[in-house]
Amino acid sequence: MAGTTEAIVIRAPGGPDVLQLETVPLPDPGPGQVLLRQTAVPVNFHDIYVRSGAYQTLPLPGIPGLEAVGVVESVGEGVADVVPGDRVAYIDRHYGAYARARVIDAALAAPVAGGIDDGVAAAWFLKGLTAQALVDEVEPVHAGMTVLAQAAAGGVGQLVARMAKLRGATVIGTVGSPEKVAVAKTAGCDHVILYREEDVAARVMELTGGRGVDVSFDAVGKDSFEGSLGALALKGHLVHYGQASGPIPPFDLSRLGARSAKVSRPFLWPYIQPREKLLSASASLFAAMARGDLPLSLGGRFPLADAGKAHAALEARQPGPFVLDC
Repeated sequence: MAGTTEAIVIRAPGGPDVLQLETVPLPDPGPGQVLLRQTAVPVNFHDIYVRSGAYQTLPLPGIPGLEAVGVVESVGEGVADVVPGDRVAYIDRHYGAYARARVIDAALAAPVAGGIDDGVAAAWFLKGLTAQALVDEVEPVHAGMTVLAQAAAGGVGQLVARMAKLRGATVIGTVGSPEKVAVAKTAGCDHVILYREEDVAARVMELTGGRGVDVSFDAVGKDSFEGSLGALALKGHLVHYGQASGPIPPFDLSRLGARSAKVSRPFLWPYIQPREKLLSASASLFAAMARGDLPLSLGGRFPLADAGKAHAALEARQPGPFVLDC
């Protein structure tokens, strides 16, 4: 029987105060769906962009949030590989995660390994799948390679650095302040460059004896693109997977010719489809988490009703990641 649940609803773009807890309908799961009682919802910069109106990808009024961890309560017709009681993580491109309960497609649900805290699993699921796809598929990293990880103290940046190090690479990381050097070192960086104080490309060439790096993993965008490009070795690969500082201005592709370099712009979704791929990638990530291979922590936990406070903390650049407890 359909019921109700509580969720954070945005009715108009604005500041953290537009995130209001409301009672919303909760349908029964239909064919191919599951009803999930959620336990932890991560707070990401994407959510802030949606709330502020910078991203107009959520029809309003709407419930923000792309991902969560929870326990399956019931399943719809035709669902065979997810059963009530399963603890699962998911990413849903259609939003709706800021809720105590919701219905999702069963194909999105990935089992969470035992021994991993719900909040940690939620906070690092999307970040971990992204980093794993970058170093294993977008540009497979192996022993003998040299890697540049821009923003190596950030969420995905830390995981890129650690995963590259685990695969045998020499890792050069960049950070924006001296306080973040220790974070990047802990994540596995062999060398750390303060990108606001040093010329990244010149410093990379100095560290590599003029060779450069095999791959630059860059989610910063406009502010770091030239440094990432200038740091490449012959046949190097600039992987541009985000634009935290803004979009890259148009540039002449012939500039890549001098080094036979390449630039790519990967997006996670093709790397976790079909469902079999999602399950294998998730299993690999959660196994690494359970082994303690990855630098995982939480910056804070907030009740669902305090989603606005979590957004304010993230916007103030307080150390994260943050999760909402449902």
